[in-house]
Amino acid sequence: MRKALDRFYAGLLTLAALALLGAFVCVVTGVAGRQFGFTVPGLDAYAGYAIAAGLFLALPETLRRSEHIRITLVLDRLPAGWRPAVELLCLVLALGLSLALAWAAVRLVWLSRLTQDVSQGADATPLWLPQLAMALGCIGLALACADALQAQWRGRPFFLKSRGADDAPAAD
Repeated sequence: MRKALDRFYAGLLTLAALALLGAFVCVVTGVAGRQFGFTVPGLDAYAGYAIAAGLFLALPETLRRSEHIRITLVLDRLPAGWRPAVELLCLVLALGLSLALAWAAVRLVWLSRLTQDVSQGADATPLWLPQLAMALGCIGLALACADALQAQWRGRPFFLKSRGADDAPAAD
């Protein structure tokens, strides 16, 4: 199960990278279009969709790498005996919030599809298409929060050790 979850988080991160690459291509195409006198309708909207997709799809792996803003400033100042319980409480709250966010995102996709809602821009894209990435990222975040909670409950590590300035290789 651990390998499947890790592959899922990595897959979402790969999709996030591709989305950001797509945003870059949209921006470069827009700049080139202004320089060479051509336009692509809806290009700004597509860049925005790609940036939003990149943001949401990267949420689970960002949590796994412990790169979200967390309450470690408070946790580090707690007595050692309190820290596990407070971390567990925070993960329960994070799971609740991420589940609510995932539910709202999936519902938004469903409602947009049901009402055939389209973008107000020149592209007239059905909005449920770009909203899918947001919903998938929110589902991934909820899954990652549940994963972190069960790991904390069982006393197993979840967060990957990030490489900080203290453990960087020495300069030659």
